[in-house]
Order: sequence, then structure tokens, then C-alpha cells
Amino acid sequence: MPEQPFEPDRAIAGTGAGGAMDLATSEAQTLETTPGGPLGTGPAAKPRSLWSDAWRDLRRNPVFLVSALVILFLVVISLWPSLIASGSPLKCDLAKAQEGSQPGAPFGYDGQGCNVYTRTVYGARTSVTVGVCATLGVALLGSVLGGLAGFFGGFWDSVLSRITDVFFAIPVVLGGLVLLSVVTSNTVWPVIGFMVLLGWPQISRIARGSVITAKQNDYVQAARALGASNSRILLRHIAPNAVAPVIVVATIALGTYIALEATLSYLGVGLKPPSVSWGIDISAASPYIRNAPHALLWPSGALALTVLAFIMLGDAVRDALDPKLR
Repeated sequence: MPEQPFEPDRAIAGTGAGGAMDLATSEAQTLETTPGGPLGTGPAAKPRSLWSDAWRDLRRNPVFLVSALVILFLVVISLWPSLIASGSPLKCDLAKAQEGSQPGAPFGYDGQGCNVYTRTVYGARTSVTVGVCATLGVALLGSVLGGLAGFFGGFWDSVLSRITDVFFAIPVVLGGLVLLSVVTSNTVWPVIGFMVLLGWPQISRIARGSVITAKQNDYVQAARALGASNSRILLRHIAPNAVAPVIVVATIALGTYIALEATLSYLGVGLKPPSVSWGIDISAASPYIRNAPHALLWPSGALALTVLAFIMLGDAVRDALDPKLR
């Protein structure tokens, strides 16, 4: 009997329903045994959270890396200024007043004969301390008050809204001139307290809006239907999902608080001598700007670089945490 030629179409058609099922089963088994699953998204892959996605984006952002390195350097010299600067920032020699750069004083001397380099390095401690402490105080107080007002609403929400309107109407610099002019303490704490007093309404309003948005989500309603207490709902379900905008605003505001401290010290109502501050040095060097511009240039440059680094860090954090910017 002659051999029949092979016809592909007839062979596929002859597989029937059973053959098609066997083929599908074989393909499914192949996909299941493939490492990582189909397209590399197998069951071993874990869903990433907002924070893991944000950290991944931040590590790839050159703006974040540069600003983080600058801030890390500032923190290190704030804690251990003697690593890069020898001598005391309060040691001055009038015989060297307004002299330029020389060995041991690469930034020269100011009008009182103080080493500008040493004072610039030690001035970072004051600025970083004021900025970090003021930001933590503002973020904590504003988040608590705003979160509670947004969660419970009603009478307390209305009262807090009116109080924040009153604080928003107070000019910051004018308020500092009035309040700090009667303070006799020569430490950073009155300045920090003033910043917290006038800074919490902004964070409070942002936290209130975030909590109001988060409490309308389905998972919050489900937790409430299951009998979860208000404290558990607020701390476990709402706060983790409402804290991102607060972090962004607080990070950007940190640089603003550093600039505000320098402004108040420049006006003579913030820190006062013998404290070491960039604002004090800028104020003291202003009359000698023609004869000794270096005494004004270096602390001003350090202040501008620090504020810029924190603002850049805040912008990078905002881009990483805001889903609309992805």
C-alpha cells in the first residue's frame, strides 16, 4: 500500500478536542516551571509598596544623591567640626583683622580678626540643629493636630481651622522681631520654639487634608465595619497612607527654617554673640564688604548651599512619593 503524504493541516485538525487540551496543559506546565513565571512576573514576585518604589526612584535620582551627600557632609561636620577645623571659633586676633587667605586660615579673617574658615565650619552646627529640631517639632505638632481634626471633623475641625487662619495672618519676620526681642536667652531653643509656634499651621492643614482623603477609602470603611477602634483605624490604616505629603513639605521647609534662623540672627533678634551662626557672621561682615568681601562671601555661600541642598532633597522626595509625577 503506497505511503500517504504528510499534510500539516490535517494532522492539526486530527488532534481533536483532547489533543488541544493536552497542548494547552503542556504549555501551562512549561510556564509554571519557568523561573519567575511568565514574563518574569511569577508567583515569587512580591508587590512593591509606595515606600519601596520611592526608595528605588530616589536611588536613581542624581539630584537626590548630590543633595544627600551634601547634607551628610553637613551633619558630620556639625557633630564633629574638629575633623576639618582646628582651633576655637571664638579665638580672634585684631592684628589680623580683614586679612586675606593664608596658611591656617584659607578663608581669611573677618573684621574682628576671627578665622572665617573655623567660624564657617562651626556655624553649620547651629544651622543644622535649628533646622532639624524645628522641622521635627513642626511636623509632630502639626500632624497630630491636623490629623485629629481631619479624622473627627465637626466642632474641633472648625475651631482648628480658625486658629490656623489666625497664625497664617502673622508675618513670620515681624513676629520674630516682636517675640524674640524680649527673650534674654542666648541659646537656640527660643528660636526653635518660635519656628514651631508659627510653622505648625502649614503642616496641620496638609495633614488634615491627607487624613480626610485617606479616611474615605474602602479599606478604612471595611476596618470600621469589622469593629476596629478609632485609634487603630487612625494609626494603622490612615496615618501610613497620609504621611507622605507631610514628609515632603517638612523636608522642603527644613531649608526654609535654616534661612529664617540666619535672617533673625542677622537682624539681631535670633542668636547673639558669642554664639557662632552664619547669620551673625554675615551681619558682622556687612560693614566691611568693600575691604574684606571674603568675610561675607564664605558664610553666605555656606548658607545658600545648605538651603539649596535641603530644597533639592525635598523636591526629589516629592517626585518619588507623588504618583502623579511618575
